[in-house]
Amino acid sequence: MVEKAEDKHGCTRVVGAAIMRRGRILCAQRGPGRSLEGYWEFPGGKIERGETPRQALEREISEELRCRVEVHERVCTSRYSYGFGRIELSTFVCHLIGGDPHLTEHEQIRWTEPEDLNGLDWAPVDRPAAAILASRTQEG
Repeated sequence: MVEKAEDKHGCTRVVGAAIMRRGRILCAQRGPGRSLEGYWEFPGGKIERGETPRQALEREISEELRCRVEVHERVCTSRYSYGFGRIELSTFVCHLIGGDPHLTEHEQIRWTEPEDLNGLDWAPVDRPAAAILASRTQEG
């Protein structure tokens, strides 16, 4: 069994993909029966021991959405303490390079204009990245 990677502060390290296509960003709503049910997030998951964040993101997107992405720049890293533990999320801009995203774990996925990101009910740890991505389009 592969152990999940935790940082020196006891945070579970996870990655999220702000997948871009034709100026829109893929957003995913967490499904029923899961923690944070109904909240929106950037798809991704845990960084396993021995993986870089970029490797983890490529693996997670392949497993979770059955498509391939190319990982580009980091948007931000944020932390949040939930009742089930502390999460450190690094969100990256990604570009779709193979296949179309498929629902496997989420209730729904949606291609969203950046200026509309603030209208979604984001999981708390995803909110900083959503705000940054929304503000980038308003700046220019």
